[in-house]
Amino acid sequence: MAPILTYGLNALLYAVLGAALARGLWRLDRVPANGFVWIRYALLAPLALQSWILYRDIFGADAMYLGVGTALAAIVWLSVLIYWASSFVYRLEGLQALVVPVAAVAALMPAIFPPLKPLTHANAPFFRIHLTLSIVAYSLFTIASLHVLLMAVVERGLHKGTLPPLLRNLPPLLTLEKLLFRVILLGFVLLTASLATGMLFSESLFGRPLQFNHKTLFGILSWLIFGSLLAGRARWGWRGRVALRWTLSGFLTLVLAYIGSKFVLEILLGR
Repeated sequence: MAPILTYGLNALLYAVLGAALARGLWRLDRVPANGFVWIRYALLAPLALQSWILYRDIFGADAMYLGVGTALAAIVWLSVLIYWASSFVYRLEGLQALVVPVAAVAALMPAIFPPLKPLTHANAPFFRIHLTLSIVAYSLFTIASLHVLLMAVVERGLHKGTLPPLLRNLPPLLTLEKLLFRVILLGFVLLTASLATGMLFSESLFGRPLQFNHKTLFGILSWLIFGSLLAGRARWGWRGRVALRWTLSGFLTLVLAYIGSKFVLEILLGR
């Protein structure tokens, strides 16, 4: 199958499942006692297909390729995978109905923005560890950002007494809040490990632990933002709009650190 067809098929599978799940939730006032069990098994098809596509695109050639389109697809793919695994513990059908359509769009990104050149120093062990940790951390903070936006919409709807059927099937706000800070904490741990391995890689290659460029600056700034959010949560019980502002600020800073720089270099400057 031609590469372009695999991207289209993958996006179509996500789109069909997302539409079917959203339609089922919209027509019900509450989720059935056993939930939408079928989505757990149906999602395996696009997840498995995208796993193969990502492996082919990143490792399939003699070198390692990771352009902005592939990075976006990998981050969203991992986000869906985390939601899929979490659905065996929590009732997340409403959240899946929102993230699966995003995955349909992200699945097309590698075709729209293909990588222009292979990654340098891809064989260095610390680099591969750093890259893996970074992608997982990005995925967790992507989930946290979607999560906190959704919580804000639900909270406003509850105050007004008007919630669409799709949002009525979400877990209670307290449960969503617990999940949010667990995701942020895990993402912060992985981001810390990512920065540490990046320093080790820089030390082994350039003889100094830090290169003061925009990527390093925004990476450390996002680490400080998320660290402050967790400290504020533990010390003063931060939540609601405070958590929303800090989470989105940290996420946007993290986006500028890697995805933003790759977009400018690859798409705008063609390097």
